[in-house]
Amino acid sequence: MVFDKDELKRLIEEKGVKTKTDLQEMMRQMYKEVIETMLDGEMTQHLGYPKNEPGGSQNGNYRNGKSRKHVHTNAGAVDLSVPRDRAAAFEPEIVKKHQTDITGIEDKVISLYGIGTSVRDIQEQIREIYGYELSPETVSSITDKVIDLMREWKSRPLDPLYPIIFLDGLRVKVRQNGASSQCTVYIVIGYCLDGSKGCLGMYLGEAESAKFWMTILNDLKVRGVKDVLIFATDNLSGISQAINSAFPQAEIQKCIVHQIRNSLAFVSWSERKKVAVQLKEIYTAPNEQAGAEALERFTVSPFGEKYPYIAKSWHANWTELSTFYKFSPELRKLVYTTNMIERFNAGMRKVIKTKQIFPTEDSVLKLLYLTQENFMRKVKTVYNWATVMTEILAFYEERVTPYL
Repeated sequence: MVFDKDELKRLIEEKGVKTKTDLQEMMRQMYKEVIETMLDGEMTQHLGYPKNEPGGSQNGNYRNGKSRKHVHTNAGAVDLSVPRDRAAAFEPEIVKKHQTDITGIEDKVISLYGIGTSVRDIQEQIREIYGYELSPETVSSITDKVIDLMREWKSRPLDPLYPIIFLDGLRVKVRQNGASSQCTVYIVIGYCLDGSKGCLGMYLGEAESAKFWMTILNDLKVRGVKDVLIFATDNLSGISQAINSAFPQAEIQKCIVHQIRNSLAFVSWSERKKVAVQLKEIYTAPNEQAGAEALERFTVSPFGEKYPYIAKSWHANWTELSTFYKFSPELRKLVYTTNMIERFNAGMRKVIKTKQIFPTEDSVLKLLYLTQENFMRKVKTVYNWATVMTEILAFYEERVTPYL
């Protein structure tokens, strides 16, 4: 919008503007007049006839005075006169009902909170940008508005079928009964049939167990999930039992990267690379039989005898570690590691570091909800998904076809 400079000069002289305070007062008055004019225009459109028109309304609804409303604008606080109608059906758009801030400050506060900015830093930034002093209670009140969105998001309907779902947990500290305690946020991320990815849910619990995982999986079912082809998970306590109970047709692929990490945890640094090379022969084998043979060679090797717990763990989990062998390299990359959810968790941890201890469980989920919203906006569809989908159809045609 371009303003006429001569008109501006005339207005400044007319209003006697000589200081910043005078300018702010003039801007406040302009805000008031412009907004009230737009509100009157909206009322005319709502009723279908202009003010004071003879004949007026044909449906019994008409103007019914005005109400006072105190709002914050970019020019400061303004008292508005908002028109009312007899039927109380008028819903203004320029300043909505119950809206008391039209500066964009609330959106700014929520955005800053969502990237892990501390309350003190949020106060400072709002002070510098808008000149407003926000109390910690006000910041909390603004961000609490996210809770309703979060609860709606947590209960939203889901797709009936997901080719791949990832499950993992993220540790956080929460203050409970005056003391700090460790809790886990359980995260569910799914690949849709079109290759897009999304966070299906986040659940706060104290310990991994089959019972708790059943609660999560049952929640997915209640929200519309009828079938899952493959669950990719870490070696989480009770997870296999829960999956077999809730989705008996689903296959389970335990994360190879986590298995290797756990295998090398107690290997001396001087031997770690050599052990890793031998383990690589297992998960890079062309098929399950070759992988099993590589595992047997490791078991009887000097390293296998020196670190017997490694082979024991691979043997114990082999059924769910070897699922990926039947797939092509494109599909293997998606299921044999939980890298997708690891990247997601890395973004979460970056934000969590700004909060050493969360005051409540709601404050944890509120922040992580905003973080996942930011993260998922940047996530793209899986590269070469058409090739992957062709293979999925080859293996699971009868289960997938009804949902295409």
